[in-house]
Amino acid sequence: MAGLNKVMLIGNLGTDPEMRYTANGTAVTEFRMAVSRNYTGQDGERQEETEWFTVVCWNKLAETVSQYLQKGRKAYVEGRLKTRSWEGQDGQTRYKTEVVAQTVQFLDRAQAAPVGSADDEQAAPMPEQSPAEPRD
Repeated sequence: MAGLNKVMLIGNLGTDPEMRYTANGTAVTEFRMAVSRNYTGQDGERQEETEWFTVVCWNKLAETVSQYLQKGRKAYVEGRLKTRSWEGQDGQTRYKTEVVAQTVQFLDRAQAAPVGSADDEQAAPMPEQSPAEPRD
């Protein structure tokens, strides 16, 4: 049986997108996204809970996101979860779970069209696995 790894988020960018290129010239952009939910607590008071996600975009989508999105903008992100690990300077194994974006849409201002998708002509197909590049 096949598995499913799909994430859909609507939230606000908490950081400006940071774009870089891998050693082989592939564009990669990363940003943090805040997603909030409201609920009523057991005491009847209205509560808000915010989760933070790191979103990674590759190829043409990375370039487009870096060019048009900035901190505070509302966006829809669709992608998959990816956990990577590395050994820290102290010898301990570190883990980080990220959302690898396949689609990003602007949700505020007049621009509500898709920025890019792995399924359309506007963006290059997403790699099955992200290139293993060391990150600072």
